[in-house]
Amino acid sequence: MNFALGSLDIGIIIVSIVAVVAVGLWAGRNQEKTARGYFLASGRLPWFIIGAAFVSTSVSSEQIVGTVGACYKNGMGIANWEWWLVPTYGLLTLVFVPIWLRNRITTVPEFLARRFGPLCADIYSWVMLVAYVFVFMVPVLYSGSLALTELTGWNFLAVLWGMVALIALYTTKGGLSSVIWTDALQCLMLVGGGVVLFFLALDRVPGGWAAMAAASPERFHLYHPANDATAPFPGIVLATFGVFIFYSAGNQVMAQRILGARSTWDGLMGVLWAGVINLLRPLVTCFLGLIVFHWTNVMHAAPPLENQDQAFPFALKYLAPNWGLRGVILAGFLAAVMSATSALANSTATIFSLDVYKRMFRPEADDARLVRVGRITSPAALVLAALIAPSVAHLGGVFRYFQNGVTYLATPFISVMLMGLLWKRTNYPGALFGLIGGSAITLALALGLPAMGVNLHWLYVAGIAQAIAMTGIVAVSLLTSPAEETRWRPFLWTLSALRQYDDGVPRPWYQSVLLLWSVYIVVWVYLYWRFW
Repeated sequence: MNFALGSLDIGIIIVSIVAVVAVGLWAGRNQEKTARGYFLASGRLPWFIIGAAFVSTSVSSEQIVGTVGACYKNGMGIANWEWWLVPTYGLLTLVFVPIWLRNRITTVPEFLARRFGPLCADIYSWVMLVAYVFVFMVPVLYSGSLALTELTGWNFLAVLWGMVALIALYTTKGGLSSVIWTDALQCLMLVGGGVVLFFLALDRVPGGWAAMAAASPERFHLYHPANDATAPFPGIVLATFGVFIFYSAGNQVMAQRILGARSTWDGLMGVLWAGVINLLRPLVTCFLGLIVFHWTNVMHAAPPLENQDQAFPFALKYLAPNWGLRGVILAGFLAAVMSATSALANSTATIFSLDVYKRMFRPEADDARLVRVGRITSPAALVLAALIAPSVAHLGGVFRYFQNGVTYLATPFISVMLMGLLWKRTNYPGALFGLIGGSAITLALALGLPAMGVNLHWLYVAGIAQAIAMTGIVAVSLLTSPAEETRWRPFLWTLSALRQYDDGVPRPWYQSVLLLWSVYIVVWVYLYWRFW
């Protein structure tokens, strides 16, 4: 569904690309001298940058196209993927962030090594290195390049390798500092342009939102029943303690944004700020699909779409004005691809340099060598992913490829992490069972249940696998020797840890984490009450 781009659109895209690269090079100009500077931005990241980068990194091209299309087909319940954040972010804020920052963790494998033992860290490092390149980075590059090609008519390979070159240019130079500052700029472009497009598209619907809700009231509810094939609400609640919290806390790509915080308060406020921005995200990634459905199926201004994934291109072609907004939206779309990919490349370099190269091969490596290794690993990962990306079309499509991969990864890792933080008796053998046995359990259920004719939504499969894995962790831990106190004491979460959230620094009332979180929760509860 190609459409013409005017000179203003092309100019906006070019300016945005130049701005992203310039900001990345500027932010990373002094960060490559030490390993902590290169991989964690010297621990100087403020809350507003952390929050914006958290959002930008979690939005990819596959998500924009996929969720707009899913909302076109299934209605408002798809917004749960964006709005069901208070339980997940609350768990991240209450448990993970203070312990991560209190112990000055640099990577998730470091936590696993210190809490349990080296083999747990090795398993995470190697699995996630493979996953970041083959499961995460490949579909983002593929779907982003494919969508831009279909929208503009540009050559697929030219778009793919052009993005890789641009991302490598600033990511390799400045490390996390470059990545996270460009993420913040890209968040502004993505959310700002998307919100403008939503309201301009809505303005073309006579009667606006109220008219759409009156015409199709069954499509304007967040709650979908337990047997819903796309977004069953009980499954989403269950995923709070599994896939969702893994993605936010157990995933090095997301955790690394918080690990670079200049204080615990900044880390906590960064998560909260991400939640606030995410209140707007359905306008960018979901509700446009509601407008396109009303336009085609109720107003009959155009034939209904044959493929739900055409909803986003349709909106750009028929609902976006010609005064440069298409350029703004495509710049934001390109920003989503670049942001997610640069974050993955940077985290790949971080894990390989600090947890594989230094710990396994060169323990004596100094900061300069580690930075050089990181600067080689990052572009190497990008090139490898780009070489594989075109093959995604033959692997069942982007959504299936990504969804299944993340499901298999999340369950064993988050089971071990939660048990290690919340139960001091969790030991090394128990953790190994959780990682190795949990992976086997997840695969057995994911492959075995369909073979037996049992068709469960992937959220339920993951929840069942997690329950079995955590039960096994408890059993193995109780049957073997307890962990040494030096292993569990620094990482055990207790209620007394709540007093350490502000680092002991007196702050004015309007900077109270509890107060600001309370306001956010009230708004969130209202949204769910309003659209239940």
